[in-house]
Amino acid sequence: MAILFVLSIPAFAADKVKVPAAGQRVALFDGKTLDGWDILKCEAVVEDGCIRLKAGNGVVQTKKKYNSDFVIEFEWKALREDRWDSGVFFRYESAPESRPWPSRYEVNVRKGDEGNVAGLNGAKCQGLFKKGEWNTFKLTARGTTAELEINGKPAWKVDGLAGPKEGFIGLQAEVPSGGQCLFRNIYITELK
Repeated sequence: MAILFVLSIPAFAADKVKVPAAGQRVALFDGKTLDGWDILKCEAVVEDGCIRLKAGNGVVQTKKKYNSDFVIEFEWKALREDRWDSGVFFRYESAPESRPWPSRYEVNVRKGDEGNVAGLNGAKCQGLFKKGEWNTFKLTARGTTAELEINGKPAWKVDGLAGPKEGFIGLQAEVPSGGQCLFRNIYITELK
């Protein structure tokens, strides 16, 4: 009887593991641990339900690659009064050994560039960011198009996005020159 019980545990556990279906919103951060993330060339901690980018130049990257068509939602807040700098990378295959960050694409959260994406023509906005407060970003990438909402308002919609069929999501740590940032409520919805 004990052998049957032991053998039934894996089958029971396997039944409880659910792989998210396309279109299902999934939390990338549980608010308690950095499970599901790799910390590359920087220091990050969980503090008060947030990921705090604490030191270094690097990236806190998902362990898993995601479909290139997705909706990413996240909240962030700068901890400095001035010269903050961070961002969220998407649609990249790896962080290069010779550099602290991937070469593209990054939804910037650097002072003065909040919400802009370098190398993506027309992906610029102004006036939607709230200094010293939590800001909510919602990025949708589908095929060659991308669009961003900041604090519930449309920021931009552009065409010209490229990239692999799947890639990592990464939080940029640029602490020595840009100061610390907090991230929370990070979700992804993979699209068909």
